[in-house]
Amino acid sequence: MKLYGAPNPAPNPRRVRIFLAEKGIDLAETPVDMMARAHKSEAFLGMNPAGQLPVLELDDGRTLAESVSICRYLEALHTAPPLFGHDAYSVAEIDMWIRRVEFLVTSPVGMFWRHAHPFTAALIEQHKAFGESNRENSRRAMQWLDRQFDGRSYVAGAAFSMADICALTTVDFARFVGLDPLEGLAHLTAWHARVSERPSAGA
Repeated sequence: MKLYGAPNPAPNPRRVRIFLAEKGIDLAETPVDMMARAHKSEAFLGMNPAGQLPVLELDDGRTLAESVSICRYLEALHTAPPLFGHDAYSVAEIDMWIRRVEFLVTSPVGMFWRHAHPFTAALIEQHKAFGESNRENSRRAMQWLDRQFDGRSYVAGAAFSMADICALTTVDFARFVGLDPLEGLAHLTAWHARVSERPSAGA
């Protein structure tokens, strides 16, 4: 297999690297030069027509995109430790929290990055007012996430899971783009410190 990705701060390729580290899977990442727009080249679009990273190319030439989908595939091949749940309920619960993190927390951070950050101004047509509105949307989302940690250690309950990987990469990317996701949020700060101490967080 061949994994195509990009270095930090790109959050989605980092999700897969953290997952690989948690699983102890030795799969090197082949970097794609996003600054040179290599992920929008004709050759790359043949692997992923969405023109996004990461992409996993299987030995038979088939490809998978979307970070969570790639990790689900790898989970089926390497079941321990389980990061998508160990029984019917925990699988559904983790899936629920992944969707909540992506829709409620990651989305406003991404909209701020696309429409308010000076770096992306050269890449897309920005709508500044909309972008800036997501500064407050992101703050409210982080406050909501902070409340979910009252009485729990990890996003989906007692065990570290793919939901934590999605949340960690989102919080760290929010910091990179100039938001302050942890300010005044004790539960979220404690969770972030806890998961950032895991060796996989350095991936």
